[in-house]
Amino acid sequence: MTSVTDRSARESTSKPFVVQEPMELLPFLLKNITSGGRNAIKSMLGRGQISVNGKVVTAFNYQLQVGQTVTLSKDKVVEMPPLIGLTILHEDEDLIIVVKDAGLLSIASDKETDLTAYRQLTAHVRASGNEYNRIFVVHRLDRDTSGVMMFAKSEEIQQQLQNSWQETVKERTYVALVEGMVKKPEGTINSWLKESKTLKMYSSHYPNDGLHAITHYKVIQSNKNFSLLEVSLETGRKNQIRVHMEDIGHPIVNDKKYGSKSKAINRLGLHARVLSFVHPRTGALLKFETEIPKMFLNPFREGFLVK
Repeated sequence: MTSVTDRSARESTSKPFVVQEPMELLPFLLKNITSGGRNAIKSMLGRGQISVNGKVVTAFNYQLQVGQTVTLSKDKVVEMPPLIGLTILHEDEDLIIVVKDAGLLSIASDKETDLTAYRQLTAHVRASGNEYNRIFVVHRLDRDTSGVMMFAKSEEIQQQLQNSWQETVKERTYVALVEGMVKKPEGTINSWLKESKTLKMYSSHYPNDGLHAITHYKVIQSNKNFSLLEVSLETGRKNQIRVHMEDIGHPIVNDKKYGSKSKAINRLGLHARVLSFVHPRTGALLKFETEIPKMFLNPFREGFLVK
């Protein structure tokens, strides 16, 4: 008995499909492979049987460009390495957008060689058929901060993004669970950040004494013990939100380094929720938004015990 997968593979290998208009990979396959259903095509993606311009692609929302060639193979099956603490939201020829869990390093430091987002994504792109494929860090999240991150697939794109970061990024929003009731419904924190000999960042309120940092916040909800804030960055400095929350007397929950005494949740109360930017090659405005972590809402539920 011939399976749908085998029929679809033979159909495509005899006649590769040329992309006529920009669209995501899954809709393109559904449009062009009449003998395969959605689940069958997703299975082929997962097994590494679909390639774009000769490179295996597994992301169903891979963005196709005009002129690219899409082929299927019943022979070439690639085992993609499992991702631990990472979820891919978007992948194309230039970028990978992921959600990182709290506790996972973005990239290894000199003292730490643990599993990192960088190492896992490098293995991911190399599993697509080219052992020389690489990824490049565009920005970082602290180990204990979760949320949306962007990586580049070439040094050219990395440099382009970093050199035009302020103009390219249109929105970078976090949610922060902090100690105490923040009384002002919204506000702006402005200081100059410096690093101590113990590698702790701190604020100087003298003009030009350090790196200028501006943080905006709005209160989402609060009670006498905790506040949930929407925080947006006008600048992106190391530990900026954590320092600024301590500055206003409302440190982030479970952030001992910056003054927290509460263990209301078993992780740092900071999550990078939204990242919106102009794609460096296509010029398209992309926006990636995640849910507020459920445990951030626990302190506002009736019967919650303060820890």
